[in-house]
Amino acid sequence: MIDPKWIGHELSLSVLPIERTRVQFFAKAIGETNPIHLDPAAARAAGYADLVAPPTFIFAAELDSGVSERLLDDLGVPIAKLLHGEQGFTWHRPVCAGETVTVHSRIEDIYAKKNGALEFVVKQSRVLDAGGACVAEMRSVLVCRH
Repeated sequence: MIDPKWIGHELSLSVLPIERTRVQFFAKAIGETNPIHLDPAAARAAGYADLVAPPTFIFAAELDSGVSERLLDDLGVPIAKLLHGEQGFTWHRPVCAGETVTVHSRIEDIYAKKNGALEFVVKQSRVLDAGGACVAEMRSVLVCRH
């Protein structure tokens, strides 16, 4: 069982540089065809400073930071038992290549269903730009099956 003492736990900060080549690679990997995600000139012509990161890019970049792996280790959840239950985003403004954002994540809830056969970990994250303004909020639910 995942100890409910983790509710309220704040994860290590994830500092994520938004790099142009990573934005392009990610956009191509998900089949994104909008040129604001692929062509810097098209992004600038549309009024952006540089390539616009697709909405789910921040989630993938946070995964790359290793914070989620450390969380699973702390909670004692083996990766083989993990399911991705839910993901939600609230965007306050687009994030562009050349920026650096910091993700602040916190465990909001832990609960079980099906007599403990499934345990759920709810994580809420705020994504802040270099000036401290919130550019996005993310909510994810991890499921551990027993």
